Amino acid sequence: MSTKEEHRAFVLTRRFIQAVDYARQIHTGWRKGTHVPYMAHLLGVASLVMGESGHVPFAVTEDMVIAALLHDAVEDEGGLPRLQDIEAKFGKDVAKIVEGCTDSSEVDSDKKQEWRVRKEAYIKRLREEPDESEGTLLVSAADKLYNARAILEDYREVGAEVWKRFKRGRDQQLWYFDELIKVYEERCRNWRIVEELKRMVAELRRVSAGEAS
Repeated sequence: MSTKEEHRAFVLTRRFIQAVDYARQIHTGWRKGTHVPYMAHLLGVASLVMGESGHVPFAVTEDMVIAALLHDAVEDEGGLPRLQDIEAKFGKDVAKIVEGCTDSSEVDSDKKQEWRVRKEAYIKRLREEPDESEGTLLVSAADKLYNARAILEDYREVGAEVWKRFKRGRDQQLWYFDELIKVYEERCRNWRIVEELKRMVAELRRVSAGEAS
């Protein structure tokens, strides 16, 4: 099957609906510092992944879209037991992508490593993902693009107050975006989604210039 035919063959099945319901049941909170349901983020990331079908040099699959819906489930809602449950319900391929997008598998959030340590380890692991891990890279990039857009939109509304929603402030958040972009540029050359992420981060840096945190 040609790449064009593979893109045309992409469909969503009842597994996608089941994944939406699964995510809905475990993510019952709000986005940091807002009244936006957390599901908005998950559906947004899934939408970005679907939107890259035909724009990346591989076939976007339903497993990738489901993994996008569940990419925060292990990190925020249950740790390793959650990953095992995801594998049992949605398969190894979904679980592998979710694991690749997770920076901590601790059940108890208080036992997570320090923020910088986790982020540096995540960056290193992402850089070393095997060549067949396109799904992990795509979901990761979609997650970061959604986050950058949301921070930029909120910055335009509330200004520097937006940084107080995070464990680290402006400088560390921009450092994290910059380091991830380096990885994406190495591993995802000429992907449209990465170019859009670069534009969002550059604009966020521009509008918040002069601040220090």
